[in-house]
Order: sequence, then structure tokens, then C-alpha cells
Amino acid sequence: MSEPATLEFISDNISEDEVIFPPGDILSDEPPLESDLHRDQIDLLIRILKLWWRERQDFYASGNLTIYYSPNQKKSEHFRGPDFFVVLGTEKKDRKSWVVWQEDGKYPNMIVEILSSSTTAVDKGLKKQVYQDTFRTPDYFWFDPVTMELQGFHLVDGKYQEIQVTTDGRLWSQQLELYLGVYEGKLRFFTTENQLILSSEELAEQERLRADQAERRAQQAEQEIARLREVLRTQGIDSENI
Repeated sequence: MSEPATLEFISDNISEDEVIFPPGDILSDEPPLESDLHRDQIDLLIRILKLWWRERQDFYASGNLTIYYSPNQKKSEHFRGPDFFVVLGTEKKDRKSWVVWQEDGKYPNMIVEILSSSTTAVDKGLKKQVYQDTFRTPDYFWFDPVTMELQGFHLVDGKYQEIQVTTDGRLWSQQLELYLGVYEGKLRFFTTENQLILSSEELAEQERLRADQAERRAQQAEQEIARLREVLRTQGIDSENI
């Protein structure tokens, strides 16, 4: 399994006086999302993964958040904002941005970009190159919420190799140990058994349906008991004595 890169820290020819050390609570510089489709898709991925891994304390999942990775530790240079990313082996806590030099040099293990007409060229070109050569992020995916285009890459010997699609049209993430696939027009996670990982709303709806089914079965049982009692009554048999 490929490992993401760690930050190459300040070179020897830069003195401490020349280096700008920004505070640890740098706010994200990411611009507003382009559409409801993009916002909803990113939010869905974050919420579902956090729910699925709710017992884990060793990961960080976020989206539309700036990653600062300047080797000179400067906020003003070298930053990118993946639409969705996951860092493994780190503390599970809220952050205002991901500052690589304050996170033990860790970069994302997995990234998803949600394509749009204005970002497609960058997501497929420059960002892919940065994620491969600088971030060295093992798993990179992109998804178009309009055309349903889904493509993924895994880092092999420092270069992205395209992930082969399964017969179900899904892509395997080695880092998450989950499949990614399209379900009802949304990018979703699937288990190794190809089961859809449900959102909190879907789980609640599933429980509601189960409760409704249980109530219907109970009502049907009561109706059947009442029917049998009536049959016995017409035959002169007191059902209370049975």
C-alpha cells in the first residue's frame, strides 16, 4: 500500500528569521461552492464516512477546506483545497484548515474532486499532478454530478495508475478499504460485500419501515386471533377456556 508524502521541511539555506510561522488556527481560503449539487455531494461523503467510522479516533475527513503545504511554512504560498479528503493516522478533531507542517507532515491518503465546467481542466490536470508528485496521495478520484463520470487512480511507484472499474461500475479505494460508486445520482461508499453504506437519514427511514412492518404484523396477528375466536364462538366454543 502506497503511503502519502510527508512535508519536506525548511531547507538549510533559509534562516529562522526569514520564515513566517502562521498561527495554528488558519482559516480556509476556499471559495464558495459552485452549486447545490457540489455542496450536497461533499456534505454527504463527509457525513456518511464519519458515521461509518464513528468508533474510530484516528482519521480526519473534511471537504472544501484549504490544505497549506508550503515548505517555508508560509500561508501565502502552496495551498490547495480538495473537495473531499481523508487523512489517516491522525487525531479526530475539528479544524479550520489543514496545515501540513502542524500535522506531522501528513498529506491526505485519499482525495475526491467534484467536477464542474470551470474546474474540470484543473482537477484532471494540475491538481492531479500536484496530488501525485507533491502530496503523493495514494487514492485520487473525480466525479461529475451532472454527467455521472467517475474515475479513480492509485499511486504505484510514484505515478497514478487508473483503477479498474468492477462489473458493478465501482472503484476500490485501498486507503479506505471501501468501494466508491454512483447510487441514485450521488457518489456513495459501498462495503467489501458491495452493500451501500447508509446515511443517518436512510438509517432512520429504514428503522421507521421496520417499525411499520412490525406494527402491521402485530395488527394482522390480532385480526387473525379475533377471526379465530369468532369461528369458535359460532361453533359454541368459549375461546377464553382454551
